[in-house]
Amino acid sequence: MPPSPDALFDVPAPAPPVARLLVLAGEYTRHNDSLDVLDTSAPELGSYVRSAEQLASETTAAITAVAGLRLFDHADLTAALVRLKQVAYLADAASRHELVASRVLTAFAPEAIVGSAARIAAHMRRRQSGHAPEPDERLDAVRQTALHEIALGHVVSTSSQGRDYVHSAGARVLIGTLRSLEASELAERVPESAPPAYVPGGRQDRIRLSTAGAIALATVIGSSPAAREPSPTPAPAPASTKTAPRGH
Repeated sequence: MPPSPDALFDVPAPAPPVARLLVLAGEYTRHNDSLDVLDTSAPELGSYVRSAEQLASETTAAITAVAGLRLFDHADLTAALVRLKQVAYLADAASRHELVASRVLTAFAPEAIVGSAARIAAHMRRRQSGHAPEPDERLDAVRQTALHEIALGHVVSTSSQGRDYVHSAGARVLIGTLRSLEASELAERVPESAPPAYVPGGRQDRIRLSTAGAIALATVIGSSPAAREPSPTPAPAPASTKTAPRGH
């Protein structure tokens, strides 16, 4: 059955399981943003119920996709799947609560999903399961960190007096890095979709992973960003300037 046309989001075609989780985290961020800017007197108020139901369904489907990989059992894998099941349960519960309680139930879903995705990816890489993709060479430590912050739903952009600014709730993301990611079509912005930083400020632009960005991040998430940087070449030792002692 196709999703309702008035749903708050459209779920893209399934990506590889880890990338699929990163896309799903972005959908939770979109859901939460929609609740934060929703006019409680609007006739679309009930749309959050359908959105929460769809999120619960997609989270369950993502769990099934991971289980379908038939990975070796490990405590990290078990913890990740349990956390994802908790997220699905909370999203389902959110569809049956009024607006304020619903928003609380999905508040930390993006972080939970991204954390689970990182654990699963690290497990695949550690076990050399054959499912772990080769690292995307475009992602140095700075880009990897920025995409990770975006996946968490931490990054927004604003404009003032003709200048763009980037704000992140976690690690710092530079405007130049964001522009590079947008130019590479790894990240995209949704204008005025995020709540204001203060009242009565204007809405902010939410920065989200594109599907290509999710697929790229999935190749390195769970590994240390520092490991993406080449080891520096040691500087040559300076020539000795010590003089021979004079005879007595």
